[in-house]
Amino acid sequence: MDISSVLQGGYQHPVSRSWQSRSELTKSMFMYPILISDDPDSNADVPSLPGQRRWGVNTLEDFLSPIIQKGLKSVFILGTPTKVKKDSQASAADDPNSPVILAIQKLRELFPSLYIAVDVCLCHYNIHGHCGFLHPDGVINTEISVARIADIALAYARAGADCVAPSDMMDGRIKAVKQKLIDTGFGNRCTLMSFSPKFATSLYGPFRSAAGNAPAFGDRQCYQPPVSAKGLARRIIQRDAAEGADIIMIKPALFYLDIIAEATRLVPDHPIACAQVSGEYAMLRAGAATGVFDLKTVVIESAQCMVRAGG
Repeated sequence: MDISSVLQGGYQHPVSRSWQSRSELTKSMFMYPILISDDPDSNADVPSLPGQRRWGVNTLEDFLSPIIQKGLKSVFILGTPTKVKKDSQASAADDPNSPVILAIQKLRELFPSLYIAVDVCLCHYNIHGHCGFLHPDGVINTEISVARIADIALAYARAGADCVAPSDMMDGRIKAVKQKLIDTGFGNRCTLMSFSPKFATSLYGPFRSAAGNAPAFGDRQCYQPPVSAKGLARRIIQRDAAEGADIIMIKPALFYLDIIAEATRLVPDHPIACAQVSGEYAMLRAGAATGVFDLKTVVIESAQCMVRAGG
């Protein structure tokens, strides 16, 4: 079956069905990012992200239950391992006992109707911290990178994820993941959300500190688009939609409202997601802490602005 024919993966779950219509801000539009540790009993402060914690599989229930009771419908799992053995194949990413896979399985058991989305990348598990594999000269080896990313995405889908979200920004990885899902029977059972685009911004600093995934050398500017690249962003959005993305995600959010609006214009029939990243979060928390504004009020305002732009 041709990739462009498979649409059901984008609305196989009641939550993702609700995202198919433009609407006012509602509780079901939020996805709570969960930082998953490889310590199963973790409940650790994240100094760079005030108010956030690194959770273990055994502590998820007590944390999430009251939020779900208040109306949370969806979570976004991000692996933040601290003890994992990193290697040249990112082997720990889809190990059956990896914290991400165990967390997916645990949440599926605890909260059957919760929509579980999962970040897919190599950087937390690669020995050098980059989002793909490298040639000897340090240039990205695209083909083996996207093949490995597709394998990891499939492992997360098999574990019970409702949505896989490749965040690596490798060329062609959306097509590779979509084809892998289709070939293995998950094409209409798992949503594919594309980071389209994920900019090379300075706003990822607090998360990189929390996750310990900064590159060991160089930077990610050769595969994450420059912050001023509006035309390139448009090309990425259109490419990823054509390659089978069910949802287009813009990252960061508040600094890039124009790109969210561009995505709405370019692919008006796709749900547009936007990730308010760690630097944006930290700024809102810091402003509220000094009395510049009320935290809840500014958080709601920021979310309403993202919806206004098309998120």
